[in-house]
Amino acid sequence: MTTEIHVKTRKWGDSLAVILPSEIVKKEKLQVNDDVHLIVQKETDLSDLFGTWKSKKTPLELKNESREAWD
Repeated sequence: MTTEIHVKTRKWGDSLAVILPSEIVKKEKLQVNDDVHLIVQKETDLSDLFGTWKSKKTPLELKNESREAWD
């Protein structure tokens, strides 16, 4: 069975850990020492990109250009 959830990492000693919500543990019937397959995908924070993309056009020119593409 597959369940997709959103969790935050937490500090655990020198490592990071994720906490599985009890609803998921019950739904998936997870027990201590069960093997669990995780796919790690960091959510992108667009504020990380601020100031890194260089363009010769102003933000207003880019906005107007994108609007023209929708017409």
